[in-house]
Amino acid sequence: MGTRDKASNKEQDLKGKVKETVGSATGNEDLRTKGKTDQTKAALKDVGEKAKDAGSNLKDALKGD
Repeated sequence: MGTRDKASNKEQDLKGKVKETVGSATGNEDLRTKGKTDQTKAALKDVGEKAKDAGSNLKDALKGD
């Protein structure tokens, strides 16, 4: 996974955590939900990137690189 992708996913996850925390503290259910959604999106992107890395590693192993 590229460093930019990792940083972007981590940034989205952290923003989501902040939104969730602020939403919980202020009683703003919409903001809390948006925060949880951001965290879920970041996690899904992370899984996708790891799958791409695994596929690339497998391809390299089969080629003998």
